[in-house]
Amino acid sequence: MARRDLSGAIDFDYLSGYAGGDLGLVDEVLGLFEHQVEMWLRLLDPDADPGVFRDGAHTLKGASLGIGAHRLGKACSEAEQNAAATAPARAALVDTIRSELDAVLGDIAAWRHEQALQGLKA
Repeated sequence: MARRDLSGAIDFDYLSGYAGGDLGLVDEVLGLFEHQVEMWLRLLDPDADPGVFRDGAHTLKGASLGIGAHRLGKACSEAEQNAAATAPARAALVDTIRSELDAVLGDIAAWRHEQALQGLKA
């Protein structure tokens, strides 16, 4: 993968600006996001208590918006607002979150690949 493979799931211009152009910091922030995703997803169990579901959606929303993953943040916001919905409705919301998350993780992989290629050129 390379930058040409980015889906647009992450606004890397936003993230780079947030990190002051420090690519090492961007990489660190993305790594933290990747490592914490599984924990947050466990909270998004459609059968969970609505408060737990809401907290998981809220936390993932904040982390997503922090890295510039606006579509994922929007999906999490919708889940947060509908935490009291039925389990099947919440399962559909989680499916959307997982789909958006897959795109985000793909963009992270593509960005890292591009950084590796740039390192080879240097």
